[in-house]
Amino acid sequence: MKRPKRHRTRTGLGLLVGAALVGLVAALWTWAIPGDPARWRAARREPGVELHLLDNGFHTDLAVPRAALEARPGPLAEAVRSLPAGDWILIGWGDAKFYVDQSPIEGRLPDGARAFFRPGNPSVIMLDPAQRDPRVLFAGEGRRTFRLTPAGFAAMAAHIEASLDVSSGGPRIAAARAGDDARFFASRETFSIAHLCNHWTAGVLNAAGLPVRPFRSIVSSELMAAIDRAELDTAAPRA
Repeated sequence: MKRPKRHRTRTGLGLLVGAALVGLVAALWTWAIPGDPARWRAARREPGVELHLLDNGFHTDLAVPRAALEARPGPLAEAVRSLPAGDWILIGWGDAKFYVDQSPIEGRLPDGARAFFRPGNPSVIMLDPAQRDPRVLFAGEGRRTFRLTPAGFAAMAAHIEASLDVSSGGPRIAAARAGDDARFFASRETFSIAHLCNHWTAGVLNAAGLPVRPFRSIVSSELMAAIDRAELDTAAPRA
């Protein structure tokens, strides 16, 4: 008995949709944004700026020398100068409510779902002054150290600065925590599952010259691995 033509058509359509979905996932998984090696890593005999990427297992922050940030004109330097003392500035980004809240995670799961799945959530840039060297404060497995040329650092700082909401005339503090030196400045970007904290940091690092894989950057370990790959590439001898 012959199969009805309509059933064959639906089966074929289902196969096409399935193949398209597989292709989309494969494209996202391999999607990469190239970097700029000349920006990314200062040659050993050239002046450069040393930075650190810090990974707590799911979220990444950048540790940046305060003096280098304050040396630049503009709203980012203005925001940094308003902070309490500290030779290093830890920089991160996240949802304006969930990121700031430090209550036990089990009580914040509904708010976490809101931050992930509701589009257009307000976000903040954290600037947190630290007195001690990040190499002392953070273990090696949760830290990657790298150097940028002055041009790479300027591009990175400009990218961070562009994320600040300066619609009121300058950087605006959107939140702070009692007894904490960290300040959370309003960002013009929005938070959702399509644009998470590690995606933001990947964009910052890419502006500095690091090749990144945006889809995989949903997890913090991908950013650590991206730095490892770039350091190996730029350290390789040139013929």
